[in-house]
Amino acid sequence: MGYGQEQQGRGQVGRRTLLGGAVAVAAAGAMATGAPTATAAPAVPGAPTVPGALTVPGPSGTSRPPRTSALWREFAESPYTHPQIPYVGKAGQRAGADRFPRHRVVADVRAYGAKGDGSVDDAPAINRALAAAGERGGGTVTIPPGTYRIDDAIRIGHSDVVLRGAGSGRTKLYATKNLTELIGPYGSRYGGDKSSWSWAGGLIWLCPQGRWDTLTTAIKERAWPFEGWTGNKRDEWRTLTGVGRARRGDRSVTVQDASKLKRGQLVLLRLVDDTDHTLLEHMAGGGPGTEAYDWDAMTKLTSYVPYEWPVRVTAVRGGKGGKGGKVTLERPLPLDIRPEWDPRFTTLVTPLTGSGVEGLTLEAVETPQSPHLLDKGYNGVAFQCAYDCWADDVVVRHVDNGFGLIAASACTLSRTRVAGRGAHHPYYCREGSHDNLIEDFVIERRTVPAPAGTQLHGINVEGLSSYNVWSRGLMEMGTFDTHRGMPFANVRTEITVTNDGRHGGDAIAGPLYGARFTHWNVTVTNERAGLIKIDEIAPYSVTAGISEVREFDQIDVPDFTGELHARLEAYGRPEDIRPRNLYEAQRGVD
Repeated sequence: MGYGQEQQGRGQVGRRTLLGGAVAVAAAGAMATGAPTATAAPAVPGAPTVPGALTVPGPSGTSRPPRTSALWREFAESPYTHPQIPYVGKAGQRAGADRFPRHRVVADVRAYGAKGDGSVDDAPAINRALAAAGERGGGTVTIPPGTYRIDDAIRIGHSDVVLRGAGSGRTKLYATKNLTELIGPYGSRYGGDKSSWSWAGGLIWLCPQGRWDTLTTAIKERAWPFEGWTGNKRDEWRTLTGVGRARRGDRSVTVQDASKLKRGQLVLLRLVDDTDHTLLEHMAGGGPGTEAYDWDAMTKLTSYVPYEWPVRVTAVRGGKGGKGGKVTLERPLPLDIRPEWDPRFTTLVTPLTGSGVEGLTLEAVETPQSPHLLDKGYNGVAFQCAYDCWADDVVVRHVDNGFGLIAASACTLSRTRVAGRGAHHPYYCREGSHDNLIEDFVIERRTVPAPAGTQLHGINVEGLSSYNVWSRGLMEMGTFDTHRGMPFANVRTEITVTNDGRHGGDAIAGPLYGARFTHWNVTVTNERAGLIKIDEIAPYSVTAGISEVREFDQIDVPDFTGELHARLEAYGRPEDIRPRNLYEAQRGVD
């Protein structure tokens, strides 16, 4: 089952309807000012936005139509190569499709022995149903209304398998154990007593079966397993072809040999840094500041390269005699391709594709939050080595970590919520996760005070992860946690946040920001600047339409010396930035 399947909606207005004529006008010909625009986002994400004109008070008390952003007009002229704003219009599953795949129903968990009354462990029955669906080629496994006690993790290890409840208010999975109990202590490759359950794994875990087996065996043997797209033995992955020189934003590239590539194939673009670290400099925007930076001292950061970007091939034209050729990709290139970085398309771990979780609440037994980096693994939903997968209408409660993307790309989290006693990472995105979309999300205010020694981050991104989007969010606590490891080209747009979290990241993990971070239309309820106003911190960045804020608590300094080439627009006037949602507007640019 694949792209040709019947589709289902996301329970919201479709994106192109949402844009109406307002943002489409800005995208197609943004030279004009005073274009009508969409109304402000609702206070609770998930409610539809109604297209229409919105006026804001003028200085004399009269009304005036808000003007189209000057930065947006620049972007519309060169959307794929703008120096500060990344193109993220293809983020999410199936390049940001409005609807999720609608797999046929193949099983009901009650047919496999699940009770749904909380009296017995229903995890074996649910996992049997999911495995049977996968072994038959995929399909939807339904969970009727009820409370299902689970004393084990729920695993989706086959592609095209969907676990669907009756709605987050009607179907509950009640988790009684953590991942340390179920699998074992998961230590850090950097030593010490850190628990890697602080940033990996889920009590609902979407991960290819082969990768799951390797991972769990390594944990039980106390051997740290690399979590990226190619595993511990990167050099064993087969080269399909070398790739010719190209520019960031190109959709088609020349290849040395097109004979091993085909339409619909998922490949990995692999770029290796050179001894002068020109690839890392390019990710940071280049220039004297990046050239002066001590990259060799950042040993954790340098362990993250080669940069690995999974992408689907949409067209192949072969050269004569099987040599040469041209390949078109599903998304524009995230970086330049230069010969000195040994560019090539390679194979990768067999990914999980076309799978999802829908319409349920995962509630862990309520325990106090663990001290920082000692999480036991009461974790929510994790996507690992997943591509074109999704979660929709899913709530997690009383978890250590909420929704995780670990070497996961092109996935969509829609209408998700983190609730309960407070989480270390409500949302985390790491190990080279790219092109993901987190939309209509909520982080609720914690229900109990934070225990001493714990940490709260918020919406996290790290580890060279790129082109990810957080859109239409309500954060009653937390922050925009850019966690070192130099993530780059990520967008946070149309979010209201009580900015009370802190970022993390080891000193040896390198810069907080690479180039082209964009914060667009952000309302800060408590005036705290840290990690929201980034024009004095992040290189080649944009801070547009955020509330007036001031520095207090955690205060950062730039990682790079010299001019940052950052842009600030509509500061103190989030209601005045147009388009209101940068991602939605970019959907009209193609």
